[in-house]
Amino acid sequence: MKMVCLSADISDNDIYCNEDLIENVKNELYNVRDVGASICEITNITGDDMAITAVIPHDNDLEKVNNTIFNILKNNAKGFKDLDGVSDTAEGAGEGISYAEIDLDPNFCPDAVIIEFDTYCGEPFVGKVAKSAIEAAKGMEFLGDIDGGSVEDVLKIPGVGYVSNKTDDPVILASVYNVEHVGVIAGAMIGAILGNKNTYLVKRNTPANVIPGSVIFSVTAFMNGNVIDLSSHFSYRTKILEK
Repeated sequence: MKMVCLSADISDNDIYCNEDLIENVKNELYNVRDVGASICEITNITGDDMAITAVIPHDNDLEKVNNTIFNILKNNAKGFKDLDGVSDTAEGAGEGISYAEIDLDPNFCPDAVIIEFDTYCGEPFVGKVAKSAIEAAKGMEFLGDIDGGSVEDVLKIPGVGYVSNKTDDPVILASVYNVEHVGVIAGAMIGAILGNKNTYLVKRNTPANVIPGSVIFSVTAFMNGNVIDLSSHFSYRTKILEK
């Protein structure tokens, strides 16, 4: 049993995803369920990047599910930079889609924390930012599996193709086996990310209206198919209480 997340810039601008694009992709997600996914949703929308996450009960359906998600992105794309970077060979790989894949324990609900980054112009420090989040979560109680971050060399995405280390908008996927620890693990990753320079937490579907040289990220909880935007909750929690 697996969970996968594919994230790509398929917008026709560098700032946001328009509502028609989001709705068109959403309307085609039934195709992912038809080829083996039990759950499939748009979990994160961050600047001009969109992340689709799916739960796959049977591992042998992995390639079909990934390929179907990729084709949905491709069929609805207004911009093709990330899609054109995907290659059938490692040698031809370029800047492509971001990918994370984790194993799930079928004895638990398929709950996860998903973080998606958007860089304005491929800020190179985003790889270290994503790595700090992964390191913060590792070893925490009730963390199941975690994957994602920047591509270090060339990554083969099952059912899709190869992408290179030019891929610049990472995604992180972490399963959580206790509902009360979703916030604990998400909080640890958010804290690690915000400790880095020029990196800002935003609400789901926020445009990248930032000073160039900055990175934005969204954080969602994917709870048995329900998408919960965690940004406002953590923004409230971090307010300094008055004396």
